[in-house]
Amino acid sequence: SQMIHDSNDLTMEAEEEIEVKEKQDSVSSSVIGDGDASDKGVSAPLQDTAVIEKEEVKKRTIPPPGSGQRIYEIDPLLLGYREHLDYRFGHYKKMREAIDKYEGGLEAFSRGYEKFGFTRSVDGITYREWAPGAKGAALIGDFNNWNPNADVMTRNDFGIWEIFLPNNADGSPAIPHGSRVKIRMDTPSGLKDSIPAWIKFSVQAPGEIPYNGIYYDPPDEMKYVFKHPGPKRPNSLRIYESHVGMSSTEPVINTYANFRDEVLPRIKRLGYNAVQIMAIQEHSYYASFGYHVTNFFAPSSRFGTPDDLKSLIDKAHELGLLVLMDIVHSHASNNVLDGLNMFDGTDSHYFHSGSRGYHWMWDSRLFNYGSWEVLRYLLSNARWWLEEYRFDGFRFDGVTSMMYTHHGLQVAFTGNYKEYFGFATDVDAVVYLMLVNDLIHGLFPEAVAIGEDVSGMPTFCIPVQDGGVGFDYRLQMAIADKWIEILKKRDEDWRMRDIIHTLTNRRWLEKCVAYAESHDQALVGDKTIAFWLMDKDMYNFMALDTPPTPAIDRGIALHKMIRLITMGLGGEGYLNFMGNEFGHPEWIDFPREGNGFSYDKCRRRFDLGDADYLKYRGMQEFDQAMQHVEEAYGFMTSEHQYISRKDEGDRIIVFERGNLVFVFNFHWSNSYADYRIGCLKPGKYKIVLNSDDPLFGGYSRIDPSAEYFTSEGWYNDRPRSLLVYSPSRTAVVYALAEDEQLPVKDLDKS
Repeated sequence: SQMIHDSNDLTMEAEEEIEVKEKQDSVSSSVIGDGDASDKGVSAPLQDTAVIEKEEVKKRTIPPPGSGQRIYEIDPLLLGYREHLDYRFGHYKKMREAIDKYEGGLEAFSRGYEKFGFTRSVDGITYREWAPGAKGAALIGDFNNWNPNADVMTRNDFGIWEIFLPNNADGSPAIPHGSRVKIRMDTPSGLKDSIPAWIKFSVQAPGEIPYNGIYYDPPDEMKYVFKHPGPKRPNSLRIYESHVGMSSTEPVINTYANFRDEVLPRIKRLGYNAVQIMAIQEHSYYASFGYHVTNFFAPSSRFGTPDDLKSLIDKAHELGLLVLMDIVHSHASNNVLDGLNMFDGTDSHYFHSGSRGYHWMWDSRLFNYGSWEVLRYLLSNARWWLEEYRFDGFRFDGVTSMMYTHHGLQVAFTGNYKEYFGFATDVDAVVYLMLVNDLIHGLFPEAVAIGEDVSGMPTFCIPVQDGGVGFDYRLQMAIADKWIEILKKRDEDWRMRDIIHTLTNRRWLEKCVAYAESHDQALVGDKTIAFWLMDKDMYNFMALDTPPTPAIDRGIALHKMIRLITMGLGGEGYLNFMGNEFGHPEWIDFPREGNGFSYDKCRRRFDLGDADYLKYRGMQEFDQAMQHVEEAYGFMTSEHQYISRKDEGDRIIVFERGNLVFVFNFHWSNSYADYRIGCLKPGKYKIVLNSDDPLFGGYSRIDPSAEYFTSEGWYNDRPRSLLVYSPSRTAVVYALAEDEQLPVKDLDKS
């Protein structure tokens, strides 16, 4: 059997796993090894920067596993769960050793796309597919008039089907670039036509429901040539979360090219240093937001061609922006026509069989991370996007669902370590995450790996060699949930300590990406922070020449404060979903039968944030200033953080981050003159960011040129203090004059 057998006995499962890999030794060597005549003489591709980098990547070595013991020094509480953690690390080491022995290491193992799917040599095209459940297979397409008898494939003992198509007499490839292809299989479920699992591009023809695989191999003169190297990983990560399709101001599906030309410069101007792009992997159902993937190696054809996407990424690199991909390895679409579900006619091909292979809430299939070929497929997929498209890293979606057999459903994580290290943990999935992080960081040292985990799994962001899962950052999902909880209360019921606790409740040495809201809150059925605050008043009272309402005044003030305190205390990175920086007034509603298949709510009204006659402009200007202040001072990654005041009566929060002092007055009516705040360093302080600045829709109650001098003497456990004016519902950031950078209004011009 090609698959690892399910077993309740984890030790037995590990032994069976190695046994299967020993049987598969010949898969790597004789079946699809270098001795295959059809692989000889691969033609040299264009020598662009990406090609040069590919050769450099192949020369890199992934460090061998470490001892896996440092986690116990970092967190002694883990000693009580040593049996589980040592088993986990031992299982990971066995997998590394097996991959080294039978595949030549992770570097070679993760190049599955050079053997599977379509590969071209000087002599012709080879097509290989792993489909052990199929009883017969043939390659069909435009090139052979969809004749299932023309190109019948042969099967080896390991369930791998293969065919070699020699070049035409004139030397041209047997399958023309851009033509449609599928594999027809005789399966236990009957005859079925499927898109090849490793397809690089797939397209839905107008008026048709199923997608078609596309043989994508453009001639050299049509291939996009990368011109710009990727930027170095910044200390502070400020992420602009985006969706290409809905990034137009018009009710249409936007393109990679328009996103490149119109949205990327906006992201750069706003002060973000990374763009995270959703819905890249092909997904037949647009309204899935890209999370029900059908073709894992294919960029979505709705937005353009693979070369268009490469052009977008190259432009982002020219602008100094990292490009992160929202990658989905946690589940797959249950679409049988277009995707991997029932690919070879069995429900246990890429996925667990039965209920374990089905996510009842998402209505999708769940991978079997204990399968050798599934590991090859997913590890190769991660590398493909980094190497071929030059993405700078990933945001792994749905990691909580991967790590537990209950998938986090109907489970309230309390922080008790028993919840993380027990029989509910899917060790195969955690080991896969360790392997993919080994791969990412070993071959692409500058790449960023972010995990979406709501459970708070300990060791999540500790390096693999130290016994951790290996992510660089955890998405701090609890913060957005807390803000929604708070916004449902009256101002009088907000608790400063409650806000502080949620923003600072993260594990030592584990970095987090904080956000006040993401795409989740923008979807129809949910509400953004701006909508919680201002509701329907946003539709009638956002013009500068209309009288303000209490809801609008309160909403604009708190919108700015919530975002700044989240960035100020919430983590070492920050994320914003496009449009939310200016309080986008409309939710996201994908075209569907219920809305008459309208795109009206599936766009981003950037024109509102740019309009100088609307109050949205001030909110956008504040977010831009906030990003530029972080760029100038790097406060998110400063080791110095001290919260000196959280006053429930005054509704005041004061904290230091780096050399900056942040003062938040959440009181709805009280302003405080000569308010004493503690600080660490002596000297003269000046304002570098003030939410009450008229540029940001404020009321100019603070003199921007005022200077503040420290006085000696302990106050709020700080050795010095200064007196400030703190108007109601304002946030002000002070910096030592000697550290002062450019004035805020000039930061974006630097």
